[in-house]
Amino acid sequence: MYYHNGSCGPQTGAAFISLKSVPKEQPVAAGKCDLCGKIPQFGHNVSHSHRKTNRMWRPNTHRTTVTANGTSVRLNACTRCLRTMSKTRA
Repeated sequence: MYYHNGSCGPQTGAAFISLKSVPKEQPVAAGKCDLCGKIPQFGHNVSHSHRKTNRMWRPNTHRTTVTANGTSVRLNACTRCLRTMSKTRA
């Protein structure tokens, strides 16, 4: 049983665990490109009657492994960045 800040519920015994003591993992933004920083965009769907409903355009990101300076790094990259990385310089 977890209590947010200890202000409610019992504060003694093994049932109380402070959330501050629980290690947090680093958040992963799946809809963001780690290379160019492209993020989701927001707008409206517009129907024939001109009713506007909210919608979202997400970047086409893929979890890929990139080799840089001999080390492999896993990151989220959009398809535009993947195409640019696959080009060979002439």
